[in-house]
Amino acid sequence: MTQLVSVDIGGTHARFAIATVDADGAITLGEPATLHTKDHGSFQLAWQAFAQMNGGTLPKAVSFAVAGPVGGEVIKFTNNPWIIRPAMIEERLGATSFTIVNDFEAVGHAVACADESEFIHLAGPDSPLPPRGTLSVLGPGTGLGVAHVWRDGVKGYHVQATEGGHIDFSPLDLIDDAILARLRKRHNRVSVERVVSGPAIVDIYETLAAMQQTPHVDKTDIEIWTAGTSDSKEDPLAAAAVDRFCLSLGAAAGDYALAQGASGVVIAGGLGYRIRETILKSGFSEKFCAKGRFANMMANLPVKLITHPQPGLFGAAAAYVREHLS
Repeated sequence: MTQLVSVDIGGTHARFAIATVDADGAITLGEPATLHTKDHGSFQLAWQAFAQMNGGTLPKAVSFAVAGPVGGEVIKFTNNPWIIRPAMIEERLGATSFTIVNDFEAVGHAVACADESEFIHLAGPDSPLPPRGTLSVLGPGTGLGVAHVWRDGVKGYHVQATEGGHIDFSPLDLIDDAILARLRKRHNRVSVERVVSGPAIVDIYETLAAMQQTPHVDKTDIEIWTAGTSDSKEDPLAAAAVDRFCLSLGAAAGDYALAQGASGVVIAGGLGYRIRETILKSGFSEKFCAKGRFANMMANLPVKLITHPQPGLFGAAAAYVREHLS
């Protein structure tokens, strides 16, 4: 049995958990602790706070999932001022072995290692994910994470992190054209994540309001998501924006599946999980399959949503096992 500290660091939160790896490689996460990055002047101080929560001592192994590029002498975060210097991890944290992966690469590891019971069906045939071939993985959040996982049908797999969220957005109808026109007023180049991400709901909402010439109250992305997924239906404009988001997510998921030669697709992230019922009721599936001559092929790809409560922490631990214990 091996224990390690699994860490998932984003712009707003840093999540910690003690992971236990059994002799057969099975991973069990302890109770996660979520710290606000703004409350701690450095990662080392946050590490010390987590150590105090666990009696002052932590395992000598650690695996990081970080929201930003990995590699190099200094790892900087996109949306918080922390840095990590890999050469100083042992000195500063007391860890004698470590793994560092991109946050969405960690999600790819989670997809590769999660039990079939931790996926729910979204579209395509309601069958398990194929054990062989490529799985396209995407997750809308603050941005749009994209990766793919190749599995050999036994136990071998490889995760490839990408920057696929930054490919060009391709409008498919007049509403998409209007969304693109609005975004071009602020951005010389409009990527997919400008439309398929949590904050993007504001531009979708504002575009629909302008097209309908509908009086509305300015709302934050959180307010639109809350109103748009509410059973009360008090804000039909917000509901329409969420439905349009689901269509764009379906179209993007189909594009990545085509580009990556996928045999299955997985939607990840907290936002996807929160709107799972809306996705099922929307035109997500139709947009996913609407790829012209390849529509029949797309209809035969299973599309799932991973329901693991902490895929970043679980995936970071799985990446450590892959690097150090396999």
